Amino acid sequence: METVDHIPPLPELDGVRHRYVSVRGLRLHIAEAGQGEPVVLLHGFPQHWYGWRQLIPLLSGRYRLLCVDQRGFGWSDAPHQGYDTDSRVADVLGLLDELGLDRVHLIGHDWGAWTGFHVCLTAPERIRHHLALNMMHPWPLHRRLMPESWRFWYTAVLEQPLLGRWMLRNRPGFTRYLMRKGVVEQAVWTPGAMGEFVRSSQEPGRARAGEALHRAFALRDIAKLVLGRYKRLRLTTPTVILAGERDFMLPPSVITDAGRHADDLRVQVVPGCGHYLHEERPGLVAETAVTLFSGRH
Repeated sequence: METVDHIPPLPELDGVRHRYVSVRGLRLHIAEAGQGEPVVLLHGFPQHWYGWRQLIPLLSGRYRLLCVDQRGFGWSDAPHQGYDTDSRVADVLGLLDELGLDRVHLIGHDWGAWTGFHVCLTAPERIRHHLALNMMHPWPLHRRLMPESWRFWYTAVLEQPLLGRWMLRNRPGFTRYLMRKGVVEQAVWTPGAMGEFVRSSQEPGRARAGEALHRAFALRDIAKLVLGRYKRLRLTTPTVILAGERDFMLPPSVITDAGRHADDLRVQVVPGCGHYLHEERPGLVAETAVTLFSGRH
């Protein structure tokens, strides 16, 4: 387990409480806000709980928000292993057990949304609704996905042993480039927010985790997608996917409906937005969440 001699200060956000929970041998950090039905929020790369800073004020008056720093990111422990999808799913379910939560709503972005899909598939009885931001489901149409695979060029850099972590630690301009490329309106990245996510990504344990996360997906999940290993699974959780019309990584053409693989899944394309919908359109994300969670979608 990675030990940290210096723990950086947490960004301040009104109404947010911080706690640590021991789950499966590691310590996970949670930023919690509000009261009501529990909602677990799973961030994407290269963010952590603070990526939800614009959504928290919009939803905390109605829900109990649990913004989790997934293993290796933010203020959670950064072990040397466990960055595959199955392990991240087990972390989420273990967290629910530790918190005594039988059922929750789920919001995920990017990698967090991919984890969210598999939480729903693994333990559908634990998740009421799933709002997935900027992520495809596990049953993409390969004829649409393959022509767009060039968009994932940067992951080939991040997943390489030693190179990926070196880039994140020593080339902060690379992280800034990916974040700027991910939005249409650059003003959403305030200097403070951009600086926080770049700083966090440069920490040795976080940089190693970023590398391991991308490599685990390349070695395991892509093989399962190509081999059709997910085809026998069925999504029963009511789910909405919000896709950015100008998402540089996952354009709407690859985020189709899931056909017979999902009981209740809807895809909504947001015009003029990129890969960070919760940054560019927090109001729309909050509105969609409330509608979905109330069963009115």
